[in-house]
Amino acid sequence: MASRVDVTPAAADLIRSLRGTHGPLMFHQSGGCCDGSAPMCYPAGEFRTGSADVLLEEIVVDGVDEPVTFWMSAAQFALWRHTHLTVDVVPGRGSGFSLEAPEGVRFLIRSRLLTSDELAELGD
Repeated sequence: MASRVDVTPAAADLIRSLRGTHGPLMFHQSGGCCDGSAPMCYPAGEFRTGSADVLLEEIVVDGVDEPVTFWMSAAQFALWRHTHLTVDVVPGRGSGFSLEAPEGVRFLIRSRLLTSDELAELGD
């Protein structure tokens, strides 16, 4: 089944840890510069989404009771709609607003173009 967003095993481990501390989670990917272009992890509902945002995926992570929603600004999605995103985690500090910042790691996005079969399955 085609998806727009997946997570690496390392990201899944961190999501499980953050879920244990903060409860249900969400990601938002904005089109900003610097840390604003990184996926930001928040407690679910803490970042307000609206008509200027697109829900890309409800990510199922083993060991987490509820899916983790992944949102993107609609303007950025218009440019990235043909892209598959993989949430990964690397050492280093990212933005102070994302939940992983105190852990000494940061989430980042690895991307690739969706295949024509994936695009067809996703309805694009």
